[in-house]
Amino acid sequence: MLPLVVWQLLQSGKCLVLRMPDYGETFQNIIRHAENNTKMLFRTTYRNMAFQTVAPIQELFTDVALFVIGSEMNVDEFVNRFFDSLFPLVYNHLINPALTDISPDFAECVRMARKDLNPFGNIPKLITNQMSKSLMASHMFLQALNLGIEVINTTDHLQYTKECSKALLKMLFCSHCHGLTNGKPCMGYCLNVMRGCLAAMAEIDPHWREYIRSLEELSNGIQGTYDIEQVLLNLHSLVNDAIMNAQINGPKLSAMVNRACGHPVRKPPQTLDYQTDPYNDKPGLKIIHKEDEETLSSRRKEFINSLRLYRTLYGGLTNQLCVNDLAAVDGLTCWNGEDLVNRKQYCDVQGKLRYGKNSNYENDVMARNQTCVHKNVMDELKRIIENSEITKEDDILWPQPDHEG
Repeated sequence: MLPLVVWQLLQSGKCLVLRMPDYGETFQNIIRHAENNTKMLFRTTYRNMAFQTVAPIQELFTDVALFVIGSEMNVDEFVNRFFDSLFPLVYNHLINPALTDISPDFAECVRMARKDLNPFGNIPKLITNQMSKSLMASHMFLQALNLGIEVINTTDHLQYTKECSKALLKMLFCSHCHGLTNGKPCMGYCLNVMRGCLAAMAEIDPHWREYIRSLEELSNGIQGTYDIEQVLLNLHSLVNDAIMNAQINGPKLSAMVNRACGHPVRKPPQTLDYQTDPYNDKPGLKIIHKEDEETLSSRRKEFINSLRLYRTLYGGLTNQLCVNDLAAVDGLTCWNGEDLVNRKQYCDVQGKLRYGKNSNYENDVMARNQTCVHKNVMDELKRIIENSEITKEDDILWPQPDHEG
């Protein structure tokens, strides 16, 4: 029974950590939206080169996805690789257009010269900077979530010591041996037993609290240029700015290309192949704006707010088990490990005073009870008893009981 209850409590925290993200799935959706937006930029604004940009765009966003899940990708490399591939297309279709495309060798020369010619201004560096910050933040957040799941998985199967098993057996079932089948354990008794059984869980508590605090700080820092959703969904706009910069400086760039690669070498007209438009079979594509939709940021904040409720997942297991499941409600008759007693309150730790009275008054029998007192009261009671030297008295010297007691 008890292992199942502990497992269920831990699963509630695990399910919460698992629930947020669908973070990986949500992130993949953002990548698809950003990739679609970038493709639609060329479909609507630079249609004559849209077909040839499909492969570089897909490669760029594949590298983005691989980076977040932990692949050893270099952001600077894959951003520059995208703009290296883009420049020959911009040169061929916008800066120096003609009836036929430039030859593969000339296109390769233009591609290799892109960094030196800097046709896109500071946009590639800006995108690299924003992507580096936002992708790393998302990668760290995803890793932190996986760490939380791993911690809960590790503590799924709690192993009890022999001492704990004996104490649990006595607390939960020994009352039945006395014919007391209806009494639940007293609250203080339950808390003391469970603290011993769940001592290992309590040791995790400060680390779990620190984990949630760190996750909260990390989440709060993911905004602006660190917000991957904002960066990716605005990427098509920056790409457009980069192309416009190249167009504005077209004559200057054309002369620089001529110096670096010679005059353009074109393909013969007869080598042109018919190229199908990859968007013809995808009607209804459009640039997606997320302003009015639930954002990843809002979902992340909602998740963090929910996670705060689980700060005491490990440190509060004892109280949750005893208060919600195992112990008697305060004020009801309960099992104290020896007998059923009527408890008005429970002892959280030490300070339990047991007392008994044997009286013949009205044919009464031994009356047993217990109460909770402060440690200072216990110390004072012990001092009074010791000073009275009552424990040194011989019971034989006490008078025989009569009808008064």
